[in-house]
Amino acid sequence: MKAFFKALRALNVEQQVALLFVILFGVLLIATVVSVMIVLRQQRPEGDEVTLRLKRDLRAVWISATVFWLAWMSGAFGATVLFALISFLALREFITLMHTRRADHRSLLLAFFAVLPFQYVLVGSRSFDLFTVFIPVYAFLAIPVVATLGGDPHRFLERNAKIQWGIMVCVFGLSHAPALLLLDFPNYAGGGAFLLFFLVIVTAIAQIVQELATRRMRRRPLARQISRSFSLHAWMLGALAAALAGALLYWITPFKVGQALVMAFIAGASGTWGEFVMKALKRDARVHHWGNRASVTGAVGLLDRVAPLCFAAPVFFHSVRWYFQLSI
Repeated sequence: MKAFFKALRALNVEQQVALLFVILFGVLLIATVVSVMIVLRQQRPEGDEVTLRLKRDLRAVWISATVFWLAWMSGAFGATVLFALISFLALREFITLMHTRRADHRSLLLAFFAVLPFQYVLVGSRSFDLFTVFIPVYAFLAIPVVATLGGDPHRFLERNAKIQWGIMVCVFGLSHAPALLLLDFPNYAGGGAFLLFFLVIVTAIAQIVQELATRRMRRRPLARQISRSFSLHAWMLGALAAALAGALLYWITPFKVGQALVMAFIAGASGTWGEFVMKALKRDARVHHWGNRASVTGAVGLLDRVAPLCFAAPVFFHSVRWYFQLSI
């Protein structure tokens, strides 16, 4: 087994990329065939809720994998533009389901057309010092200043906090994903995309295992008013599954096996906690899914799918930078 992983690590970047996508699309193809066979065997009708959800999830995974492949092919610039677009749609989805007032229009224009693009410009230019403080310092101070120009004090703190939180999750958190492409590891030139792949895979595995565990295990929920299924046991199983997957994928990263295991655990654990936080926000907004109002938001359920990554990306990015003391 050790010789096998050593051989995988000895492959050049092009060979590793080809192998990864063969594995990714191969697994997706197998999962699609198995899912279709299960539906046919159970003889579920086309309009059945479970069947529709399964079709929707499979379609979303196929689209995500294809988009990820296209972003990979277009390099760091393409990936940065792609995540900027995802941030825009996710923030639009978030804000649409929150209650805002006419006086917030200036703040929203600032968020969508100034803060968001400038954050991704900082990513693309590798200005990591400013990139990490621009939103939590400058943007967070600018938003309420601009909001005061609307002249509406009604629930002023609540309205601004919603906009700031939307920017924090949908823009600041998600912008750390393409930033991984630009980290400068010694003897790892051109391999930043593998870190992004690593992050996406371990975060997704943690979420999937955690969801499966909540259905199989009847444990006392951690916060019943937010989720009747989320428990510490299910969260731990999801994080451990992510850690195991990370250890198996160490050969595409600059990490050793133990380092990959720990970094994957951190990413998976923070991603599932992030999903739990977003469930609380959905409860507050009285919706079951982001994008319930499809005709309004345009991007149906996008934030549901990227929420774990919004939390995992900044934690993973700064953990990697701190541990390996990477220069900028």
